[in-house]
Amino acid sequence: MKIRRKSRFHAEVSTHSLNDIMFFLLLFFLIISTVANPNVIRLMLPKAKAAQQALTKQQVTVSIDENKNFYIDKTPIAFDLLENRLKSMTSAMPEPTIVVRAHPSLNVQDLVNVLEIGVRIKVKMVLATEKK
Repeated sequence: MKIRRKSRFHAEVSTHSLNDIMFFLLLFFLIISTVANPNVIRLMLPKAKAAQQALTKQQVTVSIDENKNFYIDKTPIAFDLLENRLKSMTSAMPEPTIVVRAHPSLNVQDLVNVLEIGVRIKVKMVLATEKK
């Protein structure tokens, strides 16, 4: 004689609160990612097929907006004073790197002028781009 159960037990995991948890995690990471962004000067960067990840070395950021205003890190500076300021900032660094963030509407000559400064003071310069 076979004895069988009529109903089977099905294990279930309650996922009702999972939506709330995911919402709070998403909100948390969105807030943290905007606070952790070191570049507060908002620029649209040129597009590239491959973008380099963040550098681990000490670096100086030179930003150029669409009105040809120059910034070192977050401080506005005139183009005439740019070379001397960069030279003084990078002289103490063992392997100085300057990240150039230029608005895509600028002429190539504006970018070349900044890159020539890097050649004169003998530092590595990297052009920041956004991945397509």
